[in-house]
Amino acid sequence: MTIADELQATIGQMVQRGKGILAADESQPTIAKRFAAISVEAGAENCRVYRALLFTAPGIEQYISGVIEFEDTLAQAADDGTPLPQVLARRGIVPGVKVDKGKGPLALAPGDSITYGLDGLAERLHQYKNQGARFAKWREVYEIGERNPSALGVAANAEMLARYAAVCQEQGVVPIVEPEVLIDGDHSLARCAEVTEAVHKEIFHALHRHHVVLEHIILKPNMILPGKKHPVRAGAEEIAAATLRVFRRTVPMAVPSINFLSGGLSPEEATANLNAMNAGFPDSPWLLSFSYGRALQQTVLQAWQGKAENVAAAQQALLKRARLNGAAQRGEYLPAMESSG
Repeated sequence: MTIADELQATIGQMVQRGKGILAADESQPTIAKRFAAISVEAGAENCRVYRALLFTAPGIEQYISGVIEFEDTLAQAADDGTPLPQVLARRGIVPGVKVDKGKGPLALAPGDSITYGLDGLAERLHQYKNQGARFAKWREVYEIGERNPSALGVAANAEMLARYAAVCQEQGVVPIVEPEVLIDGDHSLARCAEVTEAVHKEIFHALHRHHVVLEHIILKPNMILPGKKHPVRAGAEEIAAATLRVFRRTVPMAVPSINFLSGGLSPEEATANLNAMNAGFPDSPWLLSFSYGRALQQTVLQAWQGKAENVAAAQQALLKRARLNGAAQRGEYLPAMESSG
């Protein structure tokens, strides 16, 4: 099998109608914060138990086609000793891994950040692939301010995403390209659209320069949203229309799937927005799906509370949110479904 065949096989398994991606790649500080909310210590064993709970939840393979793992998770096993990537693969769910090393300030660009992790990436991907990972994820972050993101910030972040994606494809690993324009701030929906459009245009120029094959990537972007501090809220239909307007201007049809991040949205909002896109724009040239972290896991953590006797209830909570988002991916979600079991 050639590398191109390998990449296409992974895309074919991940890009499926009614299915999306579970983001379970929280760094140690992030998972510690989420565990602290339920008074659970984020030690290695508790993290393993929790990830095993997610990956073994009955029925999720009906709605989840891939899982993004933190690198430590690739080496962990379920209670029966089966490596966690193998647990997923046996269920037809593609294991993936977050490969960036977090962000820091971009030199000479006040207010902008850049993501680290290119050094040694090819070698790490080879190791992750041997552990079962078939796709990777890299996130660049854009904060909206009066002068941000700057032209330098937009260009530098696009270059990093393109270089990462090229290395992934060279290694036979499908890259998830994640540019996140943050929901923090008081900016309007129109300002988010303006910034996101500029970000996407620069990214696809960079991907072209680096000879990245668009048919073998997955885009994981933000939706077009007003900032959390903006006085005017937007409804799901308005968000869907604004999001698709920007994406039609910037994302080539060759990209097989757009899997939205949920960044800062409640589980219900993330599902309703995705549904509005699929119900209102059924002729989209891309699969419009989800790659949610907190929006899939929030109710799971609340049900689990770190207690073994709550595992079944927590797994049912994950199955419910996965099912609702699977319905939203088809444009078949109804708010009344939230109150069903």
